[in-house]
This record gives sequence, C-alpha cells and structure tokens, in this order.
Amino acid sequence: MLIDVVIPAFNEENSVGNVVRDLPRPLVREVVVVNNNSRDETRRSATEAGATVLDEPRQGYGFACLKGIDYCKKKAQPPEILVFIDADYSDYPEELPQLVQHLLDHNLDMVIGSRALGKREPGSMTPQQVFGNWLATNLIRRFYGVTYTDLGPFRAIRFDKLLAMNMQDTTYGWTVEMQLKAAKMGFAVGEVPVTYRRRIGHSKVSGTVKGTVLAGYKILSWIFKYR
Repeated sequence: MLIDVVIPAFNEENSVGNVVRDLPRPLVREVVVVNNNSRDETRRSATEAGATVLDEPRQGYGFACLKGIDYCKKKAQPPEILVFIDADYSDYPEELPQLVQHLLDHNLDMVIGSRALGKREPGSMTPQQVFGNWLATNLIRRFYGVTYTDLGPFRAIRFDKLLAMNMQDTTYGWTVEMQLKAAKMGFAVGEVPVTYRRRIGHSKVSGTVKGTVLAGYKILSWIFKYR
C-alpha cells in the first residue's frame, strides 16, 4: 500500500520534528508538512526531520489539509491511503500502523483514532474539548445513525474516498465535515483507540476562548447543515 502522511502545522517549531521522526518510515512513502503561515521555525524543523514542506499562507487548518491533498493528487502515483496527524505531538505517530491495519483488516474506507476509547494523559484535553466531542458525536448518532466516539485529528482514509468527498471546510470544521460526509455517502468507517498526551506548546483553538467558541460553532454548523 502507498501511504502518505499530511501534517498541518502552524507555529509548531518545537514539536513538528518529533512527529515526523516518530512516524514509522518503512511504512510511509512521504511525510508532507504543510506550513500554515507560521511565524516561527516550523519550516526548518520539519525539513531537518526529513519531511517535504509545503507553504500555505492562507490561515486555516482546512486550508493546510487541502494543500496537502492537492499535492498528493498531482503525484504520478497518488497514495492509496492518506493519514492525517497534528503537528503538536499530542498523538503518538508510532501508532499509525494500528489505524492502517484496522482499515485493511476490516476493509474500511476510513479509520478514526479515538482518544475517547484510548488512554489520555491527564490534562491532555480541556473540559470543553471533552464536552464538545461528546455533544458532536451524540448529535451525529442521533441525526445520521452513525456512531463515532471522537472527532480526533489522527485518521487514515483511502485516498479515492477522500477525493470523492470534495472537502470544502477551510478552518475548524475539517474533521467533522469528513466524518459527516463519510456517513452521508455510506462509507465504511471504524475507530481504534489511540494514546493522547499533553501537546507541546499552546493550543491555538482549545487554548483560547475565541478558538473554542469558533470551533464549536463551526462543528455544530456542519452537523445541522448536513442534516
């Protein structure tokens, strides 16, 4: 299987190199870090760790992910599986084989790394994150009949299915848009427990009131929009 990894990164100079180095490189063809308008040494750290670095000056998590997808789509041999993981080193990159193996063993289209099912270090998720995940996943189950336990960013998806989704969100709603579209399109989706630790540095979303409110609004907007 051709497996590529996309890592959106905004001011993650102290963590992105760890993420790149800890990925199981024998399984991964290419690691693509999308430098999302960083004002620090994110580009240098990712490059030194061995990643391909793309620049996306438009601020937004979704913008960064879309940049990575577009890059992979233009390859002579696009990936068969694309893995997304955050640059803050909160997920364990070495757990990537668990996601991919679960996808292959069960003939799934997408696998979410679930922090709710796995082991979380105390303080790794804020109370508002825990509540937001609980609320969003319960609304998805009620409105769409699909059970998720998390909107976690660590995920593996078959690339042809990802392209069929025609992803649109450019900011905070990226993960929930993908899960909602998978539900609406009847894709086979599973979850595996993943380990989660305190991130390196300060969160730009859950670490601020503005980020928390905007992320919550965007997630709920997608849920009700697709209903």
